[in-house]
Amino acid sequence: MTSTELAWLIRRHGIEMTHLSGGSHIGSILSAADIMGVLYADILKFDSSNPKWDGRDRFVMSKGHAGAAAYAALAENGFFPTAELKTHYANGSRLSGHVSHHLPGVDFSTGSLGHGLSAAAGMALAAKKDGKTHRVFAVLGDGECDEGSVWEAALFANHFRLDNLVAIIDRNHMQSLDTCENTLELEDFALKWRFFGWNAVETDGHDHNALREALSHTAENGRPTAVIADTVKGKGISFMENDILWHYRFPHDGWEYDCAVNELFAVKPDGVDDPYTPNGVEKPVLPDENADIGNDHTMTSGYHPTWIKR
Repeated sequence: MTSTELAWLIRRHGIEMTHLSGGSHIGSILSAADIMGVLYADILKFDSSNPKWDGRDRFVMSKGHAGAAAYAALAENGFFPTAELKTHYANGSRLSGHVSHHLPGVDFSTGSLGHGLSAAAGMALAAKKDGKTHRVFAVLGDGECDEGSVWEAALFANHFRLDNLVAIIDRNHMQSLDTCENTLELEDFALKWRFFGWNAVETDGHDHNALREALSHTAENGRPTAVIADTVKGKGISFMENDILWHYRFPHDGWEYDCAVNELFAVKPDGVDDPYTPNGVEKPVLPDENADIGNDHTMTSGYHPTWIKR
């Protein structure tokens, strides 16, 4: 399966999983889909028939709230049946809302932001000490980089020259309720990583060739590498793109689900089957003039100091 095909399927599974479960974070799932597609189609060494194979690369989805993207990538690569994706968020399911190690192919449970890079750095150091050659990859959110533990891990990784460690930051410029820059300034983001001793590569997080090229520059100068992948929150669904509303909202019955499915169906790669709506939604509900589209839902826009009771 090509990275393009896998990224499309991750998006399609993500829409269905959050729609069925009423789960959050579809915007983050969509922004990370191309990163996950390239990693699982072209970069990571793994054996889905032997998930604990010692020679595998280790992967940590540090932004665990986008776990549906990881679950879809694993299922499409044979770690477990794709039919299980429909149980996302369900009581008793292995597919919890944040990434769970109870699934084959998951090396570390995540969700409490800021922990993933520390765990990945520990894995990378252990590999060095044991003389093993596998690499360790961690996908972080840019909002997650507000956490001090991320920078402690960055210092640690540089100190031990962990050139087998790669952090990929899904730089979608939004977090929780607002833009990253309105929440806590990150820029100059690449320069921060360089000052912490890392190789920092900036690239288009939706260009698969650019991602592959960026990931080919790892292990340079005996230093860990940070790939800052510039992405769009909600990428692939026009009314979700760059709208913070879709950090917590899911595609509801009606025009939200129908239009999301049909937008994806319109760009479905040849040879890929839609596992849920093989022909798209044939009679879609369309948004009316009252549809909440194109509005600024950031906290900055909606907050008024006069609301504070004195």
